[in-house]
Amino acid sequence: MTPDARPVVLIAGGGIAGLALALTCHQIGVRAVVFESVRELQPLGVGINLQPNAVRELYDLGLAAELAALGVATQEWALVGRNGNDVWSEPRGVAAGYRWPQFSVHRGRLQMMLLDAVVERMGPGVVLTGHRAVRYANTASGVTATLLRRSDGAEIEYHGDVLVGADGLHSAIRAQMHPGEGPPRWGGAVMWRGAAPGRPIRTGASFTLVGSMEQRFVHYPIDDVDPETGLQLQNWIAELSFDPGEGWEAGGWNNRVTTDRFLPAFEDWDFDWLDIPALITSTESVWEYPMVDRDPVDRWVDGSVALIGDAAHVMYPVGSNGASQAIVDARVLGANLSEHGVGPEALLGYESALCETVSQLVLRNRGAGPVGILGVVDERCGGVFDDIDDVISRDEIEAYMARYKQAAGFAIDELNEAPPTIPPRP
Repeated sequence: MTPDARPVVLIAGGGIAGLALALTCHQIGVRAVVFESVRELQPLGVGINLQPNAVRELYDLGLAAELAALGVATQEWALVGRNGNDVWSEPRGVAAGYRWPQFSVHRGRLQMMLLDAVVERMGPGVVLTGHRAVRYANTASGVTATLLRRSDGAEIEYHGDVLVGADGLHSAIRAQMHPGEGPPRWGGAVMWRGAAPGRPIRTGASFTLVGSMEQRFVHYPIDDVDPETGLQLQNWIAELSFDPGEGWEAGGWNNRVTTDRFLPAFEDWDFDWLDIPALITSTESVWEYPMVDRDPVDRWVDGSVALIGDAAHVMYPVGSNGASQAIVDARVLGANLSEHGVGPEALLGYESALCETVSQLVLRNRGAGPVGILGVVDERCGGVFDDIDDVISRDEIEAYMARYKQAAGFAIDELNEAPPTIPPRP
């Protein structure tokens, strides 16, 4: 058998970014190999939102039916004041006029869906688990990736035409490209996350954020209503802010905890449409995540090596666009690989297209993202009001939201009119 002489893309990381890139490589006829550090990929994590710009890309990968079966098509996005009254609500996805839905999904189930598609289309040998990327070396003919094989602790080398670091928040590829960067930056906010069955609220497919900049609660469903019980699985996030100068003393970045660490702050948040304490206390597993990001860097490319997803631009999850941007990264990189060939020119084209604008988005999310309106309301009335029009005008909120959607890449008219990132093959 003649060896396949096509260029090969080495992908460090089998998360959403890495798997989306592997599927994209398959679509454009480029070989890819995915290296994942864990020995067995499992459906871990909590709920995430996929914005229409990312859903469009998954549809173009032929995953529309799988995605529709996976989560809930979001119909509404709402900001609510401290006393449970609406600050702002707007339709989302198709209801807002997009050609594609917005989806609320379980992150682990999304990852498994992408993995299943990779294995089905590309074969089981494409994803090598138990292999963690530790360093790289640019060569005259491409790049050599050094991997730690967890089964025996041996270091092995793989050569490819390009290496893509999709290895997340603690990326070894980024650490080599930007040495001395240090640990992630904690800005003072801590999130506690969980999911529990509950009665549908509002539209039954609403993303709702209650509270203020210093204390807030996010709620959205990630599964359909069970016809027998009338309940649906609902993702929730409780968030409090602390003084970042005092550091975080919990000793970790992703810990399972008990609710007594935060529940007292939310004990009186029982509204006629949502009983927040009851939802929290009915949750079996609660996870703690200090909210971190990294300062933007001026380059994502080093020779034949590029960064995508959280390795390139981990950001605060205030705009529900971290996973969406990872998918868009993979597609824009794929478009450049298709146009320029598998090499440094394609990587630089991808970097030029996204690095500056996404770096601005990282800073915008650090500053509050789309929920910054709650800060304005809090300043003007302490977050307690009867009629929001007495506090802030509709026009002011609309202008604020339009600016964010533009920055995040999902302004309706521009997205609807944009050509496919990767044109369909004739």
